[in-house]
Amino acid sequence: MADLFSSAGLEKDAPRPLADRMRPKTLAEVAGQDHLVGAEGALTRLLASGSLGSLIFWGPPGTGKTTVARLLAGETDLAFEQISAIFTGVADLKKVFEAARSRRMMGRGTLLFVDEIHRFNRAQQDSFLPVMEDGTVTLVGATTENPSFELNAALLSRARVMVFNALDEAAILRLLAHAEEVESRKLPLDDEARAVLVRMADGDGRASLTLAEEAWRAAKPGEVFTAATLQQVLQRRAPIYDKSADGHYNLISALHKSVRGSDPDAALYYLARMFDAGEDPLFIARRVVRMAVEDIGMADPQALVVANAAKDAYDFLGSPEGELAIAQAVIYVATAPKSNAAYTAFKAATRLAKEAGSLTPPKVILNAPTKLMQAENYGAGYRYDHDEPDGFSGQNYFPDALGRRQFYEPVERGFEREIRKRLDYWEKLRRERGEE
Repeated sequence: MADLFSSAGLEKDAPRPLADRMRPKTLAEVAGQDHLVGAEGALTRLLASGSLGSLIFWGPPGTGKTTVARLLAGETDLAFEQISAIFTGVADLKKVFEAARSRRMMGRGTLLFVDEIHRFNRAQQDSFLPVMEDGTVTLVGATTENPSFELNAALLSRARVMVFNALDEAAILRLLAHAEEVESRKLPLDDEARAVLVRMADGDGRASLTLAEEAWRAAKPGEVFTAATLQQVLQRRAPIYDKSADGHYNLISALHKSVRGSDPDAALYYLARMFDAGEDPLFIARRVVRMAVEDIGMADPQALVVANAAKDAYDFLGSPEGELAIAQAVIYVATAPKSNAAYTAFKAATRLAKEAGSLTPPKVILNAPTKLMQAENYGAGYRYDHDEPDGFSGQNYFPDALGRRQFYEPVERGFEREIRKRLDYWEKLRRERGEE
């Protein structure tokens, strides 16, 4: 029996959200992603080359990831298959792969779009590797999370990451103007209210159209909303800053520099402003961890422990209780002794590692598990520090071509005072034992 609604022809006439009705029909219509779909965009160039390859779309919600994936299938004549990692298990994946193999035998490829791909576990992610390698599917995965942290290295090595940007003010204003054309009516907003609606959308194109629909529904005939009325009617306040624009970076920079400057009061002020603006607390918690390692380091190693504990506490408690744990960590790092010695040392070591190339460590500190390596004097003369006077051999560990180098210079603050004493003592032993 035919479906009642489809047979009556009602499905196409059913109400559809404005965002769905305005979904772009071509890549050129996608807003705010010119670096990908513009005339010289990365995706445009891939399509022109005739070889798409597997891709990972990384970006905030409402930036066009799903839309672009659908359009790519049309541009390449691939069968489009969409799944979500939230609702898909191993059995479902096997069915999808089998269907793709059947299509391939018939001469047609499959573009498999996987929404929220980062939600698949490591084993599930690995299941994509064979079908990517043999061309059964062209994978397009979408994620709002950093692929470097959330996706397997093996999967990432087989796909190119495309970054989708949060829509800027100009792009959202263009979307709203297009919505007015589609609806054949102006939004019931004065200029200030329109600007507030843009800020409410927070870089999310879909959210901007949803808000526009809410404004049209709420307005009485002839009514024009002010900024204050709009926020009251929509029961939503505009962020103090757009999290994708300058205000976001200005406040996190102010928080970081207040901590670096050992001013807990200013740090708490900027923290409170960011919370009040609706900033993601985990974003702030991650930055506090960064402060602990960059600006405090070994002057107070406990700072990193406290910062990580605050992040875990927020994960455990959620909002609003979890914000207090982050505030406590901010106070701790702001009042901790400061040192960027570890940060500076690591940068210097990284620079030398890149400049000096793949130098072999001294043979004296290399293991010799085979007879050939023993014959080549691997490990010959190695001095086991625990058996040496003072538990310190003072031998050279750098490649012979480099000689000893010094990157880490602890400051005379906090715990690094003690580290300075240890390093000076070991340097004295080296000189006395002629190991310099």
